[in-house]
Amino acid sequence: MSCAPTRFFEDFEVGARYPTRTRLITEADHDAFCRLVGYEVPLFLDDGHARDRGLPGRICPSHLVMSFSTAMTGDLLEGCVIALVGVDEARFLKHVRPGDTLRTEVEIVSRRPTSKPDRGLIVMRDHVYNQHGEEVFHNDKSVLVRRRA
Repeated sequence: MSCAPTRFFEDFEVGARYPTRTRLITEADHDAFCRLVGYEVPLFLDDGHARDRGLPGRICPSHLVMSFSTAMTGDLLEGCVIALVGVDEARFLKHVRPGDTLRTEVEIVSRRPTSKPDRGLIVMRDHVYNQHGEEVFHNDKSVLVRRRA
């Protein structure tokens, strides 16, 4: 659980970037995720199969990367999020493997008030980087957040 202060719609400025915590993807994380969602894809489960296809070993499912990134951005939105409205422009740029450490940097792309005075809509771009500083994934999320009372 994060100790970040609660932010409100008014606190997010277009163009601002917010770093999040890091997360190591362990073998256990990878295996548990694949079991949980029922992935039986050899690229995710079998190092030899992945190497036969030119990869250095098995890779993480794209939704594992997206899920971990969403958890990281959740810290930023703690106390103010009402709902995730949409996810757009998702791009997986590089393979992620068990043993990689990810971090997410959140960029505020746009914001606008809604017809209800207690909330606003923010579009944020999640940039996910590996331990080498390479961007491995990004997506835009539209999030409904609380406004100050």
